[in-house]
Amino acid sequence: MIRFLAISLLAAVVLTSCSLKTTEGLRPVPFTQNEVENPYFSNAEIDYVYKAKIEVYGKNFGGILIIKKIAAGSHRVVFTTEFGSKLFDFQFEGDTFTKNFVVEDLDKKFIVNILKDDFKLLVNESAKVLAVFESTGNRIYKTQSEDRFNFYFFGSVNKSLQKIVNTSKTKEKIVIDFTVSGKNIAETIAIKHKNIKLTIALEKFKKE
Repeated sequence: MIRFLAISLLAAVVLTSCSLKTTEGLRPVPFTQNEVENPYFSNAEIDYVYKAKIEVYGKNFGGILIIKKIAAGSHRVVFTTEFGSKLFDFQFEGDTFTKNFVVEDLDKKFIVNILKDDFKLLVNESAKVLAVFESTGNRIYKTQSEDRFNFYFFGSVNKSLQKIVNTSKTKEKIVIDFTVSGKNIAETIAIKHKNIKLTIALEKFKKE
């Protein structure tokens, strides 16, 4: 009896430690939608321009971030100072990533890889749905990205994409929060990492 209780307690601890915070309190629902879409950077006729602040391991960079869809499945992401000097220039074509330029202070392999993953997650337009969940205020689509998972949170009422959470099997890694006013354009974007000191804050550039 004691042995049985010990095994049961151990199993409970293991299951609790392996649970994913992202799906706590969510209920799985049947689905027929095969793909989920991120609409925010899908219009090739728009230059998406943001005031940007990037903080990475105690270093702060501020300026202008421009995201441009240049072809189907292809985006260019350019970060400059307010005076126009490039800080980085990336291109995404499907699964192909090109580093056109990175300023010396950011040109470290692990930092470039983090930025690559962040912006790939941000501009990726669609992904195959593995499962769907619901909560009181959201409908959540689970997708897979290599050895990780992405969860897309859509508002139940306004149907807009509110958040993307990138996870391992047991832990949240990256959270992207959006605020939206309409027309499929995000007004603000906040990218936060759970396990490293890197944050990105974007605010839609408004002409005076």
